[in-house]
Amino acid sequence: MSAAFLEELRALGPPVEGVRGNMDEDSLKATLPREHVVEIAGSRIGMLHNAGPRQGREARLAARFPDCAALVYGHTHVPQVERFQHLWVLNPGSPTERRTAPVHSMIVLTVRRRRLTPELVTLA
Repeated sequence: MSAAFLEELRALGPPVEGVRGNMDEDSLKATLPREHVVEIAGSRIGMLHNAGPRQGREARLAARFPDCAALVYGHTHVPQVERFQHLWVLNPGSPTERRTAPVHSMIVLTVRRRRLTPELVTLA
């Protein structure tokens, strides 16, 4: 939610990519895109914060990101690991603010030779 925290994460070493969220401070929103696509080991992974209404979400995302193997979104804080057509639709939930989700959670996404393996990890 803050530009200072993003800089702390980036200073740890591995590349950190992200998109702006509705709770981010203005200075962070100014530096992050609304949506972003990264390529990892030959697989394209899309990111956006708010994937829109629940009804028809997976079909909308598959059409919006036709060249991606996965799409990661947030906003709802409700975990989702679902395959729809060509696309993994992933919401890690939240490790901190559970809101309406049943648990605190995150996703570990392993990418090997264009094969994506998402794992939802629940946190105590």
